[in-house]
Amino acid sequence: MAISSSRSLGDWFTAFEREAFRLETFDDYSQSGGVEAYQAFLAGQEQPESHKNAAWLRTVGDATEAGKRMYRVHILSRPLTDYLRFELSWGYQRNMAVGEEFFILDTTDAENPIPGAPDFWMFDDSAVGVMSYDGSGKYLGSQFVTEDRVAEYRSYRDTALAHAVPFTDWWARHGE
Repeated sequence: MAISSSRSLGDWFTAFEREAFRLETFDDYSQSGGVEAYQAFLAGQEQPESHKNAAWLRTVGDATEAGKRMYRVHILSRPLTDYLRFELSWGYQRNMAVGEEFFILDTTDAENPIPGAPDFWMFDDSAVGVMSYDGSGKYLGSQFVTEDRVAEYRSYRDTALAHAVPFTDWWARHGE
């Protein structure tokens, strides 16, 4: 079976034409980048300039300025971990300023409608890169699924979105 993409995950962030969707399922990505910013957050310090001006913001901003959509759903439950408090208050707020959209699927008082769904990026409904992490939240890499499995990931996306609420609405009720 052919893999759904001959491009790397990084290549897709500039190659996608319409939309890039991300499903986040973990409570801690603290070892996957932004460690300095996370430590500053925990210490009650100001956001480091490297966090405020991260390359990711240029990637998202370039895409959204070109009319492309970048959005994600994070499956989580309360109380929030320290990492989620950091990600939602510093990361999401920062990324929204350049056009990324966020949704929350809160499983605090409800069952997860897609238990076992992995973290992934989906590009233009046709290429899916499944993300791998170790137990401490360190990113290990990604692998693209075969074409015959892309519909499965579309279903994960559609179900997550059907049960999620816009981040700003959720944050207004549960944010810190």
